[in-house]
Amino acid sequence: MNDIIYVGRHAITLRVSDHAHESCELIYCTSGSGELRFKDRVLRYGKDSVVVIPPLLPHSNQSDTGFTNIHINMTDTTLNYKEPVVICCGSNEFLRQAFEAAFYYYSNNGLGRTTLLPVYGQLIASTVHMLTSDIVYSETVQQIINNILNNYPDADYDLNAYLQSMPFSFEYLKKLFKNEVGMTPRQFLTDKRLENAANNLALSGCGSSISQIARQCGFQEPLYFSRLFKKKYGVSPKNYTPDKLEPPTTDSDSKKIRPGALQTGATEANNV
Repeated sequence: MNDIIYVGRHAITLRVSDHAHESCELIYCTSGSGELRFKDRVLRYGKDSVVVIPPLLPHSNQSDTGFTNIHINMTDTTLNYKEPVVICCGSNEFLRQAFEAAFYYYSNNGLGRTTLLPVYGQLIASTVHMLTSDIVYSETVQQIINNILNNYPDADYDLNAYLQSMPFSFEYLKKLFKNEVGMTPRQFLTDKRLENAANNLALSGCGSSISQIARQCGFQEPLYFSRLFKKKYGVSPKNYTPDKLEPPTTDSDSKKIRPGALQTGATEANNV
């Protein structure tokens, strides 16, 4: 589970001075463009780019025309990057929405900060990890994955009908998919539906019944859904409670570390 330490937002900005963070920083550029300067490289970015910066790596940010962004500092086991990286996310509008939601819930001290913020943090970290993964699927397997991702919340989605519409035998597709993904298309579909259900159940106070959540996440039979959910998460849906994060008492990672202070541990309070 990730721990979001800080979420901030830059209005139109031309320059951010040299600094570092104790945790990983993720920056979503919402408009404009610019370049991040590190000791040994310069990374250019534009609108709808995400930049991942490892902990304790000094950097500055500058632009001739200005930029706006949402920036998140978090710890997460999937974000074990050793070098900074820029990801182009123009076709992933939902990722920007996740950054927007993280900023909203971090900025509010209500229940959403402890209940929903971790969910959006996990979504962001997992998506960034996926986008920077070296795994490349065959064209056929990627088509199946895309079709499942586009349809898995629909309880009337017929995976078998889709597979049978492809110009390959069902058994060949099942074997090919399992060899590349590590599970069958049906298992992949079920796993995505259960993850979606867990996220919906994390919406405390949503007022939805187990039957409603099951249907919204692609399951026609609530009892079957409950059985699969308990098998995956170890508890029934009605007893599922996501890990809670204690709300930060201060914006701890908004304290930038001056490059010259990395050896002494001194920090400088600034806007991120």
